Amino acid sequence: MSFELPKLPYAPDALEPHISKRTIEFHYGKHHQGYVNNLNKLVPGTKYENATLEQIIKGAEGGIFNNGAQVWNHSFYFATFSPAGRREPYDKLGELITGTFGSFEGFKEEFSNAAATLFGSGWAWLVKKSDGTLDIIQEPNAGNPLRSGLFPLLTIDVWEHAYYLDYQNSRPLYIQSLWNVIDWEVVVNRYLA
Repeated sequence: MSFELPKLPYAPDALEPHISKRTIEFHYGKHHQGYVNNLNKLVPGTKYENATLEQIIKGAEGGIFNNGAQVWNHSFYFATFSPAGRREPYDKLGELITGTFGSFEGFKEEFSNAAATLFGSGWAWLVKKSDGTLDIIQEPNAGNPLRSGLFPLLTIDVWEHAYYLDYQNSRPLYIQSLWNVIDWEVVVNRYLA
């Protein structure tokens, strides 16, 4: 199986000023594409040659896992954004977020803190557990909650390549700005799936 870089559902400059066209060109066009290219070089001749990204995440180790998970994580991350989407959760997920975190603002504060305080590179995730409850987790490096049997709903990439061109070393400013482009219709649809 050959993996491909998924097309963005918006123009490269559509998320400005929150995520610049230049960041999209580097983060999506070079880093994300690089993970796809690396994975396509690594899987031929292995038991993951015809595997899905989810199968790779759940079973692989080393370079195949790292590149496969980064392809999946980045595809999921970029698909969450839109220039003009719903900016707050609603429906059952909105009620669950309010019930779990006290309010949407309380959730944003806790999620932002998880993203800001993750040491080094990695991802902050909002996940649905098998019992239907929500949790916020941190995953270092290429970590993905699918590996632990959790269902991902939302993520923030806190590798420096996600924000350095726009925010330099200010990870908190980058995180704060993302709330302006997260499309909760996408997140709610993931929850309802």
